[in-house]
Amino acid sequence: FTSIKIDSIVIELNGKVMPMGRAERVGVFAALADPTRLAVVDALQEQDLSPAALARDLRIPGNLLAHHLKVLEEAGLVSRTASQHDRRRTYVHLDVGAFDGLLPQLCTIEAPRVVFVCTHNSARSILAEALWNEVSEVPCSSAGTSPSAHVNPRALKAAEGLGLSLTGRPPRSVDDVLRPDDLIVSVCDSVNEELVDSSNPRLHWSVPDPARLNTDAAFASAAGDIRARVATLAPRVNHCQHSRKGRK
Repeated sequence: FTSIKIDSIVIELNGKVMPMGRAERVGVFAALADPTRLAVVDALQEQDLSPAALARDLRIPGNLLAHHLKVLEEAGLVSRTASQHDRRRTYVHLDVGAFDGLLPQLCTIEAPRVVFVCTHNSARSILAEALWNEVSEVPCSSAGTSPSAHVNPRALKAAEGLGLSLTGRPPRSVDDVLRPDDLIVSVCDSVNEELVDSSNPRLHWSVPDPARLNTDAAFASAAGDIRARVATLAPRVNHCQHSRKGRK
């Protein structure tokens, strides 16, 4: 694969696995795409309210609130229940799990090793390797499609700013590092567009090349970007001896 594709979201509701497809998600987003309906949902986050109380708090007429509640009910976001004290009164409440599965769920990845690749293996990929080793026990390495003779000094400085010490080894070629089961994470656009024939599972991070500006600020920005991406990916990658080249 060259990308992750999710056709539907699966959520667990009352012990049953229920699919929430894109059309359903669009319906929920559409229901929320109104300031008044969003205000209703916000108000119901803390407590159940009667329609009269909602209309009063939101300063809108009852008939307009009724319309908005109907839209929210049809989207499966709110429900109404009768008061056990005064059956003529109703209370509106958010449905349990109404927002489950609304946002895309990140997939779990199984890989024996992660290899970060950029063009020269002198900055972005070697920074990613060091940052990964700080937060994950899954083995990792880094390489370049056209490795430089040495690590960029500004990358060393950026690493020091994050409390990291880059390895003393020189940049290496992807041909010498990559194994068939490795998960490739390309951290520059050139690599993503050059490695089109690779059969390895792959992810791509479009991190701007800091060497183009060649300033300490550019390298620090790239390191910060990579650090945030590593923090997001690392919990999703499980170590395995042999890659299944798939997702679960």
